[in-house]
This record gives sequence, C-alpha cells and structure tokens, in this order.
Amino acid sequence: MPSKSFELCLSWSERLRIAPSRRPAACVSTIRTTPIEAELAKLLTNTWRYMKFAIANQFFQIAHRSGVDYNNVLEAIRHDYPRAADLPGPGFAAGPCLLKDTMQLSAFTPDHFPMGQAAMQINEGLPNYIVDTLNSRKPLQGRTIGILGMAFKGESDDPRASLSYKVRKLAAFKGARVLCTDPFIEDPTFESLEKVLSESDILVIAAPHRAYKKLDLAGRDVVDIWGITGPIRL
Repeated sequence: MPSKSFELCLSWSERLRIAPSRRPAACVSTIRTTPIEAELAKLLTNTWRYMKFAIANQFFQIAHRSGVDYNNVLEAIRHDYPRAADLPGPGFAAGPCLLKDTMQLSAFTPDHFPMGQAAMQINEGLPNYIVDTLNSRKPLQGRTIGILGMAFKGESDDPRASLSYKVRKLAAFKGARVLCTDPFIEDPTFESLEKVLSESDILVIAAPHRAYKKLDLAGRDVVDIWGITGPIRL
C-alpha cells in the first residue's frame, strides 16, 4: 500500500506573512508511487474533470436544441438526488492543463481514447455553438459583441488556452465588431467595461468573474452559460 505522511498546516495567508526562509513546507499528504503511476494519476485526474465539464456542456446543448430551459432541467436533475450533486453547470473548460492532459492521454493509449476525443470536441466546440446560435438568430454582420472576461476561469489573470479568444475570432469571422474586457488582464486591445457595456448589442459573459454579478443587465441581450448574472441563458 502507498505510504502517507502528514505535516502541520498553516493557511496560505499565514504562510505568506512568514519570511521565506522560515516558511514551513506546504501541508501535503504524500502518496508514494512509481513515476508512471504518478503521471497517470495526474493525467487521469485532469481528464476526469475535463470529461465532467464535457458532459455538462453536452447536456446543455441537448436541452438548448430541444427548446427547453436548462435551468429547470438542471434543478430537476439535482433536486433531492445526491448522486447528481456533482454534475456541474455548463461553461468554458479551458486553461493550460485539462485539454493538454486529455490530449496527452489520447496520444498515450493505443485506441487514442475515444471518450477523451469526444470530450475535446464538445468543450472546444462550445464557442462555435454559441456564435452559430447567435448568428442564426440574427446575423452578426455589422453588430457589436462585447465579451466580458478573457481569462480562462473566474478571478484569474491567466489567458492561456482561454476559449474567450475563440469566441472573439469566430464572431469576427461572422462580421461582428468585437469588444473585449477583463478586470484582471492588461491588454492594449481590450476596452473598459463601461465602453463594452454601452456599445455592445450582445454581451457574452465568457469568464465568471465575481464583478459581473453586480451588473444591471435587465433588458440586454446576454449570453451567460455560467449563470453568474442570473439564469443560464443563450
């Protein structure tokens, strides 16, 4: 059996107040494995999370194509049913680890991991589904789309592998004028939140930053698959 060791914990904020030379080691539980076992554990952990996001996004698209309110569906699934409590809501599954590790696992396995391949198609295809839906509803040519949040996740300044940029590119391909903003990322091509709100015909909540919860978006055309500004909507 793997051996485990435990160390006394301090919170990160407490540890940061201590001089670096005197900081204790991070509070960790160490499990001893072989190098291949350790690498597989890491890949499988990230891939499992990525696949959970994929099924959430696939469920959302099935419900949306059926013309039903996914908020009601999700509530019915989770209500008094603990086994479904870990079903996440839809959202962009991106960043530098989850997709990469799913791709690595696919390259490692002899059958190329068909379930992982499907997960990648679903998650990476979500921006296209959103833009195509908007364009079919009313052509985006000549309209202005505001993208709120360019980081790959909420409360982060990390844009690596963010699907917000794919939304920007796809909307521009459709002829839309695209304005982007993010409170955590410094980019000379981004606009202020105020400008994006005032000049956009459609607002896309692309990263669930907490600051967006406070926005008054009543009467606006909003895409919020995260449900951070209210119900999930597309």
